[in-house]
Amino acid sequence: MFTLIHQDKNSKARLGRVTTAHGDFDTPAFMTVGTHATVKGLMFKDIEQAGAQIILANAYHVFLRPGMEVIKKAGGLHKFMSWDKPILTDSGGYQVFSLALYRKISDQGVEFQSHIDGLKHFLTPEDVIKNQEDLGSDIMMPLDECVHYPCIKDQAKVAMERTIAWAKRSKEAQLKEKGALFGIIQGATYEDLRRDCAKRLVDMDFDGYSIGGVSVGESSNLIYNIIELVVDLLPPGKPRYAMGIGYPFDIVEAVDRGVDMFDCVIPTRYGRNGTAFTSGGKITIRNAAYTEDFRPLDPKCSCYVCQNFSRAYLRHLFNAKEMLGLVLLSLHNVYFFLDLMRQIRAAIKEDKFSQFKQMFLMNYNNQICV
Repeated sequence: MFTLIHQDKNSKARLGRVTTAHGDFDTPAFMTVGTHATVKGLMFKDIEQAGAQIILANAYHVFLRPGMEVIKKAGGLHKFMSWDKPILTDSGGYQVFSLALYRKISDQGVEFQSHIDGLKHFLTPEDVIKNQEDLGSDIMMPLDECVHYPCIKDQAKVAMERTIAWAKRSKEAQLKEKGALFGIIQGATYEDLRRDCAKRLVDMDFDGYSIGGVSVGESSNLIYNIIELVVDLLPPGKPRYAMGIGYPFDIVEAVDRGVDMFDCVIPTRYGRNGTAFTSGGKITIRNAAYTEDFRPLDPKCSCYVCQNFSRAYLRHLFNAKEMLGLVLLSLHNVYFFLDLMRQIRAAIKEDKFSQFKQMFLMNYNNQICV
């Protein structure tokens, strides 16, 4: 499903294309997150115009609400949400472990209590694959056990072994014509566990490989070290996905280390809370400094928001508690992330990614800018 188009001559950054039943998408790619089968505050036509080629939905959330029967009767997730491009679905393993009111993990699967209505459910790895096949997912994630940072090695090893066992069962349950299946590499911050997990999952020959259990509290340098370690163990002919990586500087660093796919709720979550990402860093639009600032959010951005509205107007919307403010900042942020990926792909194509990375990180201030 993956075509490696070009390898940057001066880094591990790579240009590729992933083929699915609902079309192709270019890599490196950022997947806009539509947790509940919707990208919060935005219409799909606007997301598509911003350049989205694939989105992510969460199997845990749609399993609980509206439920699998509703989506099956609608003809699958694509028809239900009126999105005809590729969809990757996260298994919901992380949500089970982080959101459930109660959970009991065994080798058979997970028993958990819904954070919505308190009802108890039990899911096996096979159930999770069946649910995603019923959704019509183009790329599926198996059930895995994600541990929080920090954790002791014995706990990380148990979770890793269970993740591998569940991955094997998931692959055996997969109907080949129903969508691609990625393996998820766990092992916390322990290099030997990561190596062992990667080797055993590669031997199973998944369609792609995900680096799980990062961005759960570690420092950026520790995340980069894990990514670099794991990527070097993966086959070059398969896509590599760093789950939950979502800050611009982290994406650039991960691309430099050979990662192809990313997802995060950051663009829309920050937008709803009044923070915009720009080429110079983040802007908190509620700040008084923008009361009479009639510049666009980002003079270098060509999105609809930056072409039509000023910082002063956007600040007014937020302070007046108008919904439009949340929508416009979310739309700008989604565009910013997708445009960042376009710039990254163009730089890789010209063997100039190292120069691009240097200039981006020099100009991008991770702190709030004015």
